[in-house]
Amino acid sequence: MAEKLYRVGTIVNTHGIKGELRIIPITDFPEERFKSGAKLYLHKTGSAEKQLVVESSRKHKNFILIKFEGYDNINDVEQYVKSEIFADNEVKPKLAEGEFLYSQIIGLDVVDPVLGNIGKVKEIIELGPNDVWVVKGSKYKEVLVPYIDDVVKKVDLEGQKIDVEIPDGLID
Repeated sequence: MAEKLYRVGTIVNTHGIKGELRIIPITDFPEERFKSGAKLYLHKTGSAEKQLVVESSRKHKNFILIKFEGYDNINDVEQYVKSEIFADNEVKPKLAEGEFLYSQIIGLDVVDPVLGNIGKVKEIIELGPNDVWVVKGSKYKEVLVPYIDDVVKKVDLEGQKIDVEIPDGLID
């Protein structure tokens, strides 16, 4: 078992009859994370962690379709639906100005000069032109913050906070 695991996806369904699984990726670079030969760990509540090796993967709509070595039939993989997938190494490619790893953003405080502390980034959703940061806190149940220049003003990794200007109507 690996020392530190990073959650990289959730299996939401099977795909076809040849052992493919439909995954919602929760990782910065899915093409790296799910490439052939990658070792992943599967965890389902109530069962032991299981290491699997990626045989193949491909993008399909907003999902990743993945096939693990040794699992060639839908009957072999149905049991893994609703499981979480983890990796033991973090992919760290070179980043351009204004680009961040998910692991750098998740957990940061989100602060607006007028509304004060909104909460912490709990999840990042990839949506077409820009990402959306799911922020949860005690003051506001859940706020979806688009990662665009008009809203996100400054990301301070050292200070562990994100300065934002929440436009009218974004929070009820």
